[in-house]
Amino acid sequence: MAELANNSKTTGKKERRSIRNRPMPKVDLTAMVDLAFLLITFFMLTTSLSTPNKLDVAMPDRDKGLSTPINISEDRTLNLLLGGNNELTYYLGASESPKTAPQRVAYGKLGLGELLIQMKNKIKMSSNGQDIIVLIKPSDIAVTRNVVDVLDAVQRASIKRFMVTKINELEKKML
Repeated sequence: MAELANNSKTTGKKERRSIRNRPMPKVDLTAMVDLAFLLITFFMLTTSLSTPNKLDVAMPDRDKGLSTPINISEDRTLNLLLGGNNELTYYLGASESPKTAPQRVAYGKLGLGELLIQMKNKIKMSSNGQDIIVLIKPSDIAVTRNVVDVLDAVQRASIKRFMVTKINELEKKML
């Protein structure tokens, strides 16, 4: 509430008041402070904090009995080689005898995303409805952001079988 104190004596004369002689009004801010704390408390209790998005990756157990290599079909395998300077090279098949020549593609929804969807459909048609297997192979000079982009593109293309593995010497030469 505003409070104005007036201590001037009224004698019937009109006195000329200067700005200095006018009393300063006093404002009671108690209600405003109460309202501010009420709003702060309300918003603290009703907001939800954002949770970070995570990607569940199933890793094999480190068991001594699993020393035999896993055989995968070369006709269904798409290898993605991640190099430096935001470069991505892909090929089908094994590194010793690739089914297609290594080709470069751009990152992003239009480059890598379209490639994954096309390859998924192509392999599904040619291999009696079996799914594609994507091997993601980052090189030593690859950037972590590119690995995350590739994993996101694989998830968007709803590819169920993918793996992050090491790059070999033949594939380093392909880059």
